[in-house]
Amino acid sequence: SILMTQLSEDCFAQCGELMLLDEALTLIEDRVQPISGFETVPLLSANGRILSQDVVAANHVPPYSNSAVDGYAVYFDDLAPDQETVLPLTGRIAAGAPMDIPMRRGGALRVFTGAMLPVGLYDTGPDTVFMQEDCRLEGPNVIFPCGIKQGANRRERGEDAAVGDTVLSLGRRLRAADLGLAAAVGYSELDVFKSLHVGLFSTGDEIREPGDDLAPGQIFDSNRVALRSMLISLGCRVNDLGILKDDRDQTIQQIEAELQHHDVLISSGGVSVGEEDHVRTALEMLGRIDVWRLAIKPGRPLVLGMLNAERGLVPYLGLPGNPAAVIVTFLTFARPLVLRLAGAKEPRPHTFRVRAGFPHRKKKRRREFVRCVLDKGPDGFLVANKAGNQGAGILSAVSLADGLVELPEDMQYLKSGELVDFVPFKGLE
Repeated sequence: SILMTQLSEDCFAQCGELMLLDEALTLIEDRVQPISGFETVPLLSANGRILSQDVVAANHVPPYSNSAVDGYAVYFDDLAPDQETVLPLTGRIAAGAPMDIPMRRGGALRVFTGAMLPVGLYDTGPDTVFMQEDCRLEGPNVIFPCGIKQGANRRERGEDAAVGDTVLSLGRRLRAADLGLAAAVGYSELDVFKSLHVGLFSTGDEIREPGDDLAPGQIFDSNRVALRSMLISLGCRVNDLGILKDDRDQTIQQIEAELQHHDVLISSGGVSVGEEDHVRTALEMLGRIDVWRLAIKPGRPLVLGMLNAERGLVPYLGLPGNPAAVIVTFLTFARPLVLRLAGAKEPRPHTFRVRAGFPHRKKKRRREFVRCVLDKGPDGFLVANKAGNQGAGILSAVSLADGLVELPEDMQYLKSGELVDFVPFKGLE
């Protein structure tokens, strides 16, 4: 079954002031629900997928108390507090070969990393493990130095996870360490959301496929290439639908034809108010428009619509046409929307403070994203410098940049040397 978005009719309507980015992101978090179904996949195929059920530990990790090092297991109470201790070596335990008899006080066991520590004859067993390099062998005895802490180098049963613990939560986008943890608590397969099926258009008579011959006034389509790559990195199945020509009827027909086959439709360009911008008209004809005129730079022109398909409403997201603007709006707005539609529950990207290496002037009530490279200043503190021309159509600055300096709405003047928030591109993958 498909769980559609629960958006009110006026959720995204903005006819007056531009909507602030934080308001838009809060609406995504509060009102957008997953639209994909569910499936079960093998653990080894789950990297990058989004959990549709909590992962609950079916066993303790580790399942038994064991040694964290190669060395010797002893009772702490058998050790002299202020001098070396001599204890006889009474046995040996390797990983996977536990002792089948209880250990007695007054001796030492040779143990190896991961070896199961035995129970004692009248107690829970040896509680402290020495590293082998800290000890000396003299005949049948082991010489132990003083000063070790009780419980050293002993891993307790269930210290990583206990039976019944929720170790991974619904909505988590799985990484390599998560798969290892799921394996450790006994899972061989996981319940995940089905991958979001995205149909991707570009728009414009001037757009040509890379490799074609260009006539005067034409450009290669970089937006669809970049958007496809970013969507795939989020785990989406992307269907490349080509280029929508600047023709009203053809645009309506093509969008309507693809509604039945995709969870979401995304395009770049054609969302402004020019005579050749037909995406908005198509959305009005096929459903309703929830226009987000976001107060951000670059990237204000942006349209979100809910279109009528036989199986229910299908979201349509129209991004700007300028290459730098399309990437910035995707990372700041489309990315959290797509992840939410796909079932993910992720916190907003982390920022960290760096020193601005440039002055800047901006409008109030508009958040600006400056494409920057990071350099180390003479004091070792990171400094952000503009990565070339900041125009909305300058893609080379985005390619060169390490990330985005985020300038808040209430700022008008930035002085060189001030601290600013930096969002690394690595954190947006």
